[in-house]
Amino acid sequence: TDGCFTLGATVGAAVAIAGHPYLSIPAAMLCGMLSGFVTAVLQTKMGVNSLLSGIIVNTALYSVNIAVMGGSSVLNMNKTQSVFSDMKDLLAGSALSGEYKLVVSAIAVVLVCVFLGFFLKTRLGLAIPDMVRSSSINPSFTTIIGLCVANAFTALSGCLLAQSQKSVNIDIGSGMVTIALASLLIGHVFLGRKKLPLRIFGMVLGAFLFRLVYTIALRFDMPAFMLKFVSAVVVVAAISIPYLKDQLPMLRRRAAHNRGRRT
Repeated sequence: TDGCFTLGATVGAAVAIAGHPYLSIPAAMLCGMLSGFVTAVLQTKMGVNSLLSGIIVNTALYSVNIAVMGGSSVLNMNKTQSVFSDMKDLLAGSALSGEYKLVVSAIAVVLVCVFLGFFLKTRLGLAIPDMVRSSSINPSFTTIIGLCVANAFTALSGCLLAQSQKSVNIDIGSGMVTIALASLLIGHVFLGRKKLPLRIFGMVLGAFLFRLVYTIALRFDMPAFMLKFVSAVVVVAAISIPYLKDQLPMLRRRAAHNRGRRT
């Protein structure tokens, strides 16, 4: 995830600097799909463990990203046209003129959510490797499609972030695995057992709440180097809360039993 996010950012920035801000989006997504395809092929065709294949591709992408950036570790986009600058010009003089970044982000989130809503309702989208072995769907094909789609959207996020902050550095994707995991887990805590549209919204809500925790931490003048620690605490809490919630009735019965023995 970290390497693919950075890949999307570097490819998007490079294409935008070349004068094609809108072409940068499909270019970044295509490169993200390619990285997902390579990861899936390592898993399904070459017998590499799923976790190890991700680590291998992520390691290789570091060199690829440096190459895309022309051997530099930083790309400056201060004078580069982007989808955000065009949206700023489009909204000039309106009530949303100061929220152009939010508008672009909201449009991207809505489009991705709509796509996922339709895709996950198809037979292919609903297929899970452990279940499709007994059906006519090839589990290897399902894995490839899933990783290609996921990495395409990861690269899209990197591309939009690069254009939003008008710069890219080689570490722009650092920690994205933790952020993505925390967002998914938080969303699952609140809306994980609801219908599909609400579960998709739950993932967006999880990302928002995770960033809200970051914002609150910074408001309390927490040092920047402590934010990784905050991320770890949030992930542990998101994993533990559902488990502790399920264990609560048993703990109550055990406490009541112990009180009864004392009396």
